[in-house]
Amino acid sequence: MAEETRGTVLVALLANVGVGIAKAVGGVVTGSSALLAEAAHSVADTLNEAFLLLSLSRADRPADRTHPFGYGKERFFWSLLAAVGIFVSGAVFSIAEGVSALTGDPEPTSTEHFVVIYAILGVSVVLEGGSLLKALRQVVREAASAHRRLLTYVVRSPDPTVKTVASEDSIAVLGVLVALAGTVLHQVTGSGVWDGVSSIVIGALLAVVAFLLGRDTKELLIGEAADPAVRLEAVRVLAAERAIVRVQEVLTMQLGPDGVLVAGRVQFDEALTALQVEEACTRAEEEMRRRVPTITQVFLDPSSVSASADAAARERWAVTEREAQQLLDPDAPAPAVPQARTRVGRGLRAGAGSGR
Repeated sequence: MAEETRGTVLVALLANVGVGIAKAVGGVVTGSSALLAEAAHSVADTLNEAFLLLSLSRADRPADRTHPFGYGKERFFWSLLAAVGIFVSGAVFSIAEGVSALTGDPEPTSTEHFVVIYAILGVSVVLEGGSLLKALRQVVREAASAHRRLLTYVVRSPDPTVKTVASEDSIAVLGVLVALAGTVLHQVTGSGVWDGVSSIVIGALLAVVAFLLGRDTKELLIGEAADPAVRLEAVRVLAAERAIVRVQEVLTMQLGPDGVLVAGRVQFDEALTALQVEEACTRAEEEMRRRVPTITQVFLDPSSVSASADAAARERWAVTEREAQQLLDPDAPAPAVPQARTRVGRGLRAGAGSGR
């Protein structure tokens, strides 16, 4: 998976380098604001792909004394910087260029200039489209393996790398089409206003994508819970363990795209010895990892759990089960309470039955 992700990012990086150079040269030669805005977009995307490649190598480092849970969250940090880069290097520059085109003196244009612009935009569609198809193929495969619809998977995926590339390439293709429309209107009407308007539209699109990517990555950075499907499997394992009589709560946290921490407060049968409690903890941890390989850390706290706390936990589990079922079945009824903004559990088995 990591190698496929690295390949997707490399394809996007190479495409953006080539497209960015062509757009920048064409923008300077023709004075097209839309083309310059698209060049800024490509520069931002190129820097972001460099950030994402760096995150892949840094996140692969093994856990050590100072980072006992590993470096998986490096992926989230560098993806957040990529979102900031999209906003600063892409959105701000594009909007500023558009405003400048609307308020400044129009640049003289000729038929030759428009031919250059169309040629560059045509090449851009081909390169950006190829990169987008590569990212989409990976996302579609991952969504199918997670038994999720494509849009649901993209929105909820804990892997920000491929999502960032797919989002960038989608907006890149859309941005080229916007620039093309602005150029056509500029040529037909003879007014450079359309060139400036298209630049502002491109900047607005980039700002929206930057906000959404930044928001999602921020949630992961500050300790977002695992997907409802992952939480539900952890709960089912504890509920099925014969040595556990009550469960107060099960807490989860995404440690990285491929790592989840599970912590639970449970009450064991009082007749058990310390060795039997230890064996029960081991069984529960091994079963969780068997069902969901991305669960990498499991901590169980033997506690005294009241009947009311156990009943409240069961109610929460019922909500989690409905959330998980809704993700797998779009026609399922919505949960009775607002859903948490959690993401995909790739290890969920398609045929998992209902549990407590």
